[in-house]
Amino acid sequence: MFKNKKIIVVMPAYNAAKTLQKTYDEVMEQGIVDLVILVDDASRDDTSAIAAALPNTRVFVHERNKGYGGNQKTCYRMALEAGADIVIMVHPDYQYTPKLIPAMASMIGNDLYPCVLGSRILGGWALKGGMPVWKYIANRFLTLAENILLGAKLSEYHTGYRAFSRELLQNLSLEGNSDDYLFDNQMLAQIIWRGCTIAEVSCPTKYFTGASSINLRRSIRYGFGCLWTAFNFRLARMGIIHSRLFPVKS
Repeated sequence: MFKNKKIIVVMPAYNAAKTLQKTYDEVMEQGIVDLVILVDDASRDDTSAIAAALPNTRVFVHERNKGYGGNQKTCYRMALEAGADIVIMVHPDYQYTPKLIPAMASMIGNDLYPCVLGSRILGGWALKGGMPVWKYIANRFLTLAENILLGAKLSEYHTGYRAFSRELLQNLSLEGNSDDYLFDNQMLAQIIWRGCTIAEVSCPTKYFTGASSINLRRSIRYGFGCLWTAFNFRLARMGIIHSRLFPVKS
């Protein structure tokens, strides 16, 4: 709990057996997490078996792989059903440190922001943590283009470390978003569309064998998807098109 607000950590998991226990232990060491919800996206290893043995953890297993975005949809739906006031997504591959959970929860729990991101760019942690140079350059280009088109000033849009208030999640239409990695980007664009301010905290990150990452082909497809989302946002804002992602308020 934080100020009588229930904190739930959601973990979208796929083949995370090697790093799950370490991530979970550090999550619970923060002392404020009430429940962990892990959604196993049809892993081929022992992810769900390990998760089932963890205290204060609910496990849901997809019978077939629904993709990263499809996994998150289940995560957020289950968190709201479990009564979460603050929802924090932590990847079980231990790429992002759970030690920032108290800071992110306090920013939402004190009603300062409805959404907080753990940024790998602030503080220069991306390259220090081993992010490939080509990914860093792509991140910088996409972030610049998105800030221009979305009218925001984020240091990056591509982190997987995120915290949300219950009220924000309840008011987002997520089911129509992509079931793939583009889900993350669409979600942030929808939050900005609603006029909500997104906060960021500097986040150390680690790139190592076993940490989740997408290949070059999917990265290129993701990059074009991000630009397409941003262009649609701008055109919808100008009233040129109608978009299901960015509905006009009645």
